[in-house]
Amino acid sequence: MPRNRFFAAIAATTVVAAGIAAGAVGLLRGGSTHTVTVLEQRGAPVANVASNQKSVSEIAQQATKSVVEVIATSSSFSQSPYPYGDSRASQAEGTGWVYDSDGHIVTNNHVIDGASSVKVTFSDGSSYKATVTGTDAATDIAVLKVNAPSSKLTPLTLADSSKVAVGDGVVAIGDPFGLTGTVTTGIISAVNREIQSPNGSPVEGAIQTDAAINHGNSGGPLFDLQGDVIGVTSQIESDSGGSDGVGFAIPSNTVKAAASQIISSGSVQHAFLGVAPQTAAGGVKLTSVESGSAAAKAGVKAGDVITAVNGKKVASAATLRALIDGYKPGDKVTLAITRNGSTKMLDVTLGTRPAN
Repeated sequence: MPRNRFFAAIAATTVVAAGIAAGAVGLLRGGSTHTVTVLEQRGAPVANVASNQKSVSEIAQQATKSVVEVIATSSSFSQSPYPYGDSRASQAEGTGWVYDSDGHIVTNNHVIDGASSVKVTFSDGSSYKATVTGTDAATDIAVLKVNAPSSKLTPLTLADSSKVAVGDGVVAIGDPFGLTGTVTTGIISAVNREIQSPNGSPVEGAIQTDAAINHGNSGGPLFDLQGDVIGVTSQIESDSGGSDGVGFAIPSNTVKAAASQIISSGSVQHAFLGVAPQTAAGGVKLTSVESGSAAAKAGVKAGDVITAVNGKKVASAATLRALIDGYKPGDKVTLAITRNGSTKMLDVTLGTRPAN
């Protein structure tokens, strides 16, 4: 069977007029659906190796109160072939967590995308209506806002995801299959993976983990053993649609950058160079340059090989994308390129990445 990338959210559809409820299904990239297969998995124990590390139990006790269940409901009206219309309501279920004491909640964009209403439920069972502060489809991050008492708003602390290493222990907390407050453990299996958000945009620096992640974990926090958030669990690679031990989290540095912009302005602007890069010997070869883009205006041409951005070596297409995404629209960068055997330095004023 081919491996498939699934977004770790639950989608359930209820046909109101007919009174029929469909079961949970996995969301397959591309829009297809597969029936969820429930797999029993047991996380390996994670040993403390440093005095500042916490036990899994300590992390769970301290953090679970800051993790919420997210229920996103969308409704539509369809006209059947008969002279009767029917109302349909669909729900997506995922996880979120308290970002700050103002009531902002971070989750995945694909959990709440298209929702007409959103509700979050805390570990004590209290529920609150949430409003969508803003979303960023490119990083698959969304920020919600709830009007909850300050006693319930204990923000989680974000770690520097650039410092995580393969083999580090991790803890995931989420609501797989609606089982709230589920805790799983594992290690960081790999770093600097490239995954795709639901709109097809590449997300660089993703963290791969073998901690069990299933449908409903989407938007949940992935912790290091200090109890700080290093990522947001988002996708799984799987033959079955269940956890096969290959999960991916959006790195906390990306989450922080997106969430801070959403909270301050309601949206996220990404820098855009406007080239199609392909990893090549000595750098990144450009197979095309978009007409009218920042690169084209600076004189960059198809066939050029970018070797550095502001002095930082470019070894792959993923590296180039990550470097550019570290800047904002309007920032100026200097590209080192080779063309016909000679080296050129070109100054580029970055544009704004299109929504699609």
